[in-house]
This record gives sequence, structure tokens and C-alpha cells, in this order.
Amino acid sequence: MKLLIINNLASGYREGSIYDFVRAIAKDGDEICIRSTDGTSDLTTFLDDAHHFDLVVASGGDGTISAVCHRLAYSGIPILPFPAGTANLLTMNLRSASETHALAQQARDGVVREFDLAELCVDGKTYGFSLIAGAGYDATIMKDAKQNKDVLGPIAYFSAALTNPTPQYSTISIETDDGTRIETKGVGLLIANFSKIQFEVPIAHESDPQDGLLELIILKSETAFGLIPALGAALLDRDGEYPNRTNSVEIIQCKQAHINANPPLPIQFDGDAIESTTPFSIRVLPKAAKILVSKEATELYN
Repeated sequence: MKLLIINNLASGYREGSIYDFVRAIAKDGDEICIRSTDGTSDLTTFLDDAHHFDLVVASGGDGTISAVCHRLAYSGIPILPFPAGTANLLTMNLRSASETHALAQQARDGVVREFDLAELCVDGKTYGFSLIAGAGYDATIMKDAKQNKDVLGPIAYFSAALTNPTPQYSTISIETDDGTRIETKGVGLLIANFSKIQFEVPIAHESDPQDGLLELIILKSETAFGLIPALGAALLDRDGEYPNRTNSVEIIQCKQAHINANPPLPIQFDGDAIESTTPFSIRVLPKAAKILVSKEATELYN
């Protein structure tokens, strides 16, 4: 087996578990190539010869894994997401193992499923994401949580949310590919491919990462406190109750959309805040990523 490992040295707690994975998976005759970045080198350039390898291991947080998946979209190259970040939401949604020997076995088993990806286009740049992008309150939380993730882990996101109870309230305009036009007011919106966030809370129970559609979740409350009923409904979803998200949240589906806001809102994708603000466009890339999955994931995804 020939493995290419893309290793983000700056992800998560920097405990180096990817090296335990190498020891667990290596067998006689294998070739394992590790290419590392601390954020200085563009990891996407490490993938120019990825077609010479049997699989690619993306070691890092959700942003790292999404960057690898987007770079290899429609290439047919199997990708193993290796959870080395803070929240590791993609591997949680995929029911992947977290222990290195189990992940090595997952790679050896070679069971794959094809999943949708998404693209966000803003200021002439295109960013790929696999989980969730957002504008407004969500992006503010991601930006403010960044400085505390090493110490607090996933709790950093909730700490950032509590310190921003009155986020920017804007007029949000959405135009989708089927001609639907929506103008509303709120503190932001989310664009979901996989739907579960920290602690397995599903923000949209309709979300299916294999259906060629994205869910746009509009946060219509004037304050963060107004979203509490919707959060409560999302928590109940974990028990299979599938409640409505209350009138503080509106959810629509689309393949493509253009989003604007006045005043402008900040943007994030898969946990990484960027300097750009609205307007931006999004689109789905149906079944663009070939992901190595666990046996548990095969029960959820075809």
C-alpha cells in the first residue's frame, strides 16, 4: 500500500497521534509519505501527485480535511479523515473511530462512500467545505473561539457564544438557483452539508450529505437569546423527536444560492473565519468526495 499523509502540525492539541497511526498501519512493503505544514505551506500543493498513491490521509481539523477533499474532488482517490483537530465534527458525523489502531483498520478495510462537498465563493476566491459554512453570529463565534481552542477545546465555542449575546442584526437577502427569493432579518445564516455540530446536536434534521442539496438555516432572532428555543429543539433531535426549529429559524434547501446582507456579515467555513464579508455565493458539488468510512457509517449512508 502507498499512503500519502497530509499533516497539519498546527491542528488541535498537537499531540502527534498521526505518528501512532503510521506505526499501527505500516506493514512490510508499504510506502508511507508524510507531508507536513504549520500553516505556512499551502497543503493543497502537497496533493499534485496524489494519484500515485492508494489513499490520502488528511490529518488535522475540519478545515484541513475539507481542504484536502476539495482539492481531490471528483478524482476518485479515497480519503481517510484523521481527527487531529479540536472539534473533529466531520469524523463525528461519519461515525469514524478516534483510536489510531481502529483508524488503521478502517483504512485497510477500504470501505468507501461518496459524499457531497460544497463551495463558497467570495471576493474572487473559492473555498471548499464539507460541513457547515456560515455568515454572521456563527462566524463571530468561530473567530472569537480561535484563541481559546488549545485550552478549552470544544467548550471554546460556547464560551465565545456567551460573550456575544447581541450579534449584528442585518437584512439578509437570498436568491437560489430555482428562482426563490427571500428577504428577512436576522443575526446570520448557516449553510449545512453534514448537520451535526458539537456534542452531536443536529442543526437541521433534514440534512443529507448525499442528496445533492444544501440546507440554508436562517437565524431570524434579534439576539442570541432568541435562538435558545431552536437550540432546545435541536437537542431533542438527538432523541429522535424531530421537532420543528421554532419561528426563530427558517430552513430552505437549494443547490446554489447568492447571499447578501446589510449591514455586511462576517463569514466562516468549517470552523475557519476569513476576512471577507457578505455578499457571497455557495453551491453543492454532488458526491465529489470518496471517503473511507467505518462499518457504523455504512448503516447510515448508502
